[in-house]
Amino acid sequence: MARSRAAYEYTEAEDKSMRLGFLLIAAGLLSLLGLGCCWLRPALQERGGGGSANCTVLAVRQLGERFACTFSCGAACRGTARYPCLQVLVRTSRSSAPALLHEDERQLRSNPKCSYIPPCARDDQENSENVTYKQKYWKEKVGSQPFTCYFNQHLRPDDVMLKRTHDETVLLHCFLWPVVTFLVGVLIVVLTICAKSLAVRAEAIKKKKH
Repeated sequence: MARSRAAYEYTEAEDKSMRLGFLLIAAGLLSLLGLGCCWLRPALQERGGGGSANCTVLAVRQLGERFACTFSCGAACRGTARYPCLQVLVRTSRSSAPALLHEDERQLRSNPKCSYIPPCARDDQENSENVTYKQKYWKEKVGSQPFTCYFNQHLRPDDVMLKRTHDETVLLHCFLWPVVTFLVGVLIVVLTICAKSLAVRAEAIKKKKH
């Protein structure tokens, strides 16, 4: 019995391999739990009840209200500037009611009242020019041409997005890499155990021959 136990004792290299395998298994599981609770679950909720539609611009306007944004001019240099609020009202192929267009879900959460948030510049005039350029783009270049937009009837029935922040590729990668990490860890542990078992059997066969 003592000889059998000694035969199955792992060497230092095998012990390190087992530890690495268990570490990867734990990392994969924790990553899945963390992403599921903090990111994947809200992303799926945002996508639930949503879909794509064809949008047509109804009106493009600037409101008199201005909003604050934070600009950075260096490592320890930050300040506040303001930009005008641009609203792009569209009609979707799913509903005749007008909806407010947003760049994506992040922009919608940052400022649900406006359709566009310019890159925050130190000069308010530069921010205004960026918004005016975007206004001309929607009026002159897009005009009445239909384009694809995205909506979520359950969460934001009166808003549509130009693009999705959480598309299928991002969701796939968030699920894929933790699973790959977990499987690699399992594979390392299984191969180490199998290699040790084969080595012990080979040693036993060798002793029997002698």
